[in-house]
Amino acid sequence: MFQAFGLADPLIAEGYQVNEVTFWRPDQADPSAIVRTGRVEDVEEGISEMPHMIVNQARMMDYLREHVRRSPSRAEPFHGLSAVDVRVDGGREHPVTVTLQHVVEGEPTGETSAIRARYAVGCDGARSAVRRALGLRLHGDLAHQRWGVMDVLVDTTFPDIRLKSAITSSHGSLLVIPREGGHLVRLYVELESDSADVTPDRLEAAVNDILHPYTLEVRHVGWWSVYQVAQRLCDRFADSTDEPRVFIAGDACHTHSAKAGQGMNVSMADAFNLGWKLGTVLRGSAPSAILRTYSSERQEVARQLIEFDREFAALFASRDAEPETFQRYFREQGRFTAGVAVRYPPSALTAGAGHQHLAEGFPQGRRFHSAPVVRLADAKPMQLGHAAQADGAWRLYVFADRTHPAEPHGSLAVVSERIELLVARYTPPGAEPDSVLDVRAVLQQSCREVSPPELPPVLRPRKGPFLLVDHEKVFCADPLDDVFDTRVIDRDGCVVVVRPDQYVAAVLPLDAHESLRGFLDGALVVREEPLGGSEIITRARPHT
Repeated sequence: MFQAFGLADPLIAEGYQVNEVTFWRPDQADPSAIVRTGRVEDVEEGISEMPHMIVNQARMMDYLREHVRRSPSRAEPFHGLSAVDVRVDGGREHPVTVTLQHVVEGEPTGETSAIRARYAVGCDGARSAVRRALGLRLHGDLAHQRWGVMDVLVDTTFPDIRLKSAITSSHGSLLVIPREGGHLVRLYVELESDSADVTPDRLEAAVNDILHPYTLEVRHVGWWSVYQVAQRLCDRFADSTDEPRVFIAGDACHTHSAKAGQGMNVSMADAFNLGWKLGTVLRGSAPSAILRTYSSERQEVARQLIEFDREFAALFASRDAEPETFQRYFREQGRFTAGVAVRYPPSALTAGAGHQHLAEGFPQGRRFHSAPVVRLADAKPMQLGHAAQADGAWRLYVFADRTHPAEPHGSLAVVSERIELLVARYTPPGAEPDSVLDVRAVLQQSCREVSPPELPPVLRPRKGPFLLVDHEKVFCADPLDDVFDTRVIDRDGCVVVVRPDQYVAAVLPLDAHESLRGFLDGALVVREEPLGGSEIITRARPHT
């Protein structure tokens, strides 16, 4: 996701990369002391081309704010208003009225304003006023667990202070999360349920009890807090109308413990899921009916998160769990904590699995699993998934059969001609040819066996004010890591349809033109007077 927004490289350069995890339990010979009982790789091989990174949430907010500043809207967040009420009147062009309270440094001034809008999204936390205005409640319980957390600079004899470490001792549990910069570390410390008057000094004392016989001295406290585990979930994430207008995301609709690092990550995935849908509806390229899928898709993800968090928190705090059990669970849940285990059910945006056998490595409803390829035009090795940007466009990945692309009656030529008509069917006049449907192809030939001019026009669209050819739409299988083998793709080819949020929407045979059009008709707006296939590429004119 960060790669699509252009944020991955700075995050990887700055953050702490998690490679291995260690596990510590009471020493059987001396239960008052801890010993290392296991050391494993952080995640399974092949789960992602990306490393597992940890970065301060405040820095993550800096990345996002800077991205928004550089976006076409040049937007800046404004913190002087707080939503206190939301109303929906379905008979108006702008049916949502949001009442806003003016605040200065967090304190109300007594002044209020009202904004009329087509849609509203409440990302206003666990005490969400937008959620209350919709008549929704968080359901669940407070677990009988309290945890202290602090970001600190320390001097310690504990040998694994720069490794992610899960520690269970006779004095409680501790999670060590190294942070960026080489010195900072986050400590999650289990507290007694009735503990009061918690201070950093008391947290430091609790850490030393748990780490015995090792010692830890806090030299500086950057931040600290105490929280009680609350696993709560909202019944739905939008208003109850057939055409929802008001939505909630993040902590406004699900809360849980912080130890698996899922609060910010799942919340950002909520926002990406809703954001591209709202963006394409407001832009006029998608029908408003797709907004119904937000609540159904993300509420189920949040439910699974609550279940995972309940099990993880209980197992982490357990004094009876065998070391091998905890380590195995930790590894098995790696896909969930990495965000790649989410699978959306069939809907208007995700087809049934009738042709899944054509590309078993791209399960429908799951995130598109990138793989190495070689770009045809410049022979550049790269990741196929990195061709996608967070621009609201759908991607059609055409995995060609063995026929040479220059064959005039070959399958690539035929399917490209049909897809060119689809591009015209959904692209508004004046828009770039790949603004709604971005067509890519992966060939079985090497980059030395195909010349770019031999490709169909839809794979070499002319774009921009000077109508220059886009040379970056076609890739070849990497001879050292063939995507057709890695992702188990039928050598007779197929089309993989990927949503703007990088989730696989459909897998279809190359000749399933009617099925492809039928599926896209449910997800996109059909233009009343679609342009011809060639016009979609040549209608723009250079500036004089």
